Formats: sequence, structure tokens, C-alpha cells
Amino acid sequence: MKSALRPALVLFGALTLVVGVLYPMAVTGIGKLAFADQAAGSLVERGGKPVGSTLIGQSFSAPGYFWGRPSATGPMPNNAAGSAGSNLGPLNPALADAVTGRIAALKAADPTNQAAIPVDLVTASASGLDPEISVAGARYQAARVAAARKLPLARVEALVGQHTIRPALGFLGEARVNVLKLNLALDAEAVANH
Repeated sequence: MKSALRPALVLFGALTLVVGVLYPMAVTGIGKLAFADQAAGSLVERGGKPVGSTLIGQSFSAPGYFWGRPSATGPMPNNAAGSAGSNLGPLNPALADAVTGRIAALKAADPTNQAAIPVDLVTASASGLDPEISVAGARYQAARVAAARKLPLARVEALVGQHTIRPALGFLGEARVNVLKLNLALDAEAVANH
């Protein structure tokens, strides 16, 4: 029994060291070197203080800001600790009620906008934390944002274009807009014009 126990303990200790210590340290080190921004949480700072992350959605509700996708996290929106979908199926009345309420809120915020509302503005994602909206979602909101900020619509649309993230390799995924970066660009525009 002793002859079998010693090699088993040595192997256990060696594997614990390799898999539990050395491998995680190596992967973390490579991540920090190759993807420094992402490994640090992709934090965005203004005035030396973090104002958000480009990886986690933020809640914007003022008319002068672009609004992101609805969040399904609870008890508060965009709570990374509660990342999960709502798990409401397409036939669930609660989902239909939530979407109807979101459509009403968008129409109330911009009653003159008769365009079709992009689906990503009224439905939450699987994670409930999407930091990005579709280009159509940004364009739908551009007139409201321009009016609230007293900016020319063409300037707001140009900012949307400047902050559009193209599909990887030109065809993987869809074009999208990071809401936090776009809203920070709008704030910088306001400071530059005053």
C-alpha cells in the first residue's frame, strides 16, 4: 500500500502545481501581454476615473444619449453579477408585455419618429449585458439625440458612422455601435462646442 501511495501523492502534487498554479499564471500572463485592454476589463476612463467598460452595457435614459439594449439582469440593469437571459419564451405574455412597454417608451421619447423600431432596442440579449446596439438601432435614435443636444442631425449621424464597429474580417458578425463610446463622443462634442 505504501508503495502505491507515494507515487500517487507525488503525481497529485505535481499536477496540482502544473494545472492549478503554473498554467493559470501562464495564461494570465499571456492574456495581459497580448490583450492588455481586455484583460483589465476594457475600462474607459475620463479624468482619471473609470466611467464604464466597453464590454458591459450601461443604462442611459436621458433623451440626449443613445440607449442600449434592454437588460434582463436583476435586481438592477446591467448587473454583471446577475448575467443571464430572462428565459421568457416567445409565447410568454410577460415578454410581450415587456416589449410593448419598451416600444411605448421609445415612441414617447420621440413621437415624430415613424420608422420601424429595430428589434434590438426592445429585446434583451442572452447575457442581458450587451454594450452594443445595431447600426439601425443607433440611426433610429439619432434624431432624438440631435434634437435633445441641439446638434445637427448630420453631425450625430457622422458620430454614429465613426463609432461603427465593422464585422471581423469584413463578414463575421454584423456592424454594431458601442453605446458607451458613442455617448462619450457626444459628451466630448458638447465640450468642444462650448
